[in-house]
Amino acid sequence: MVVSVSVVLLLLLFAAMHMRNRSLKPSHAVTCVMLGFVLASSSLAPTIQSTMNSTADLVSTMRP
Repeated sequence: MVVSVSVVLLLLLFAAMHMRNRSLKPSHAVTCVMLGFVLASSSLAPTIQSTMNSTADLVSTMRP
């Protein structure tokens, strides 16, 4: 599935606006979930996955 950059940017803008208000309503949660699904099907998914994996590895090696 080809996802246009404008859809990702639009959902990212909506999610950022919702997070800035600091109140999570059902519509805000739906926007964030839609953004997640769109990003997972985009070409950015492998980059996001590798970034998350390396961040998790870094955090797991830290000792308090």
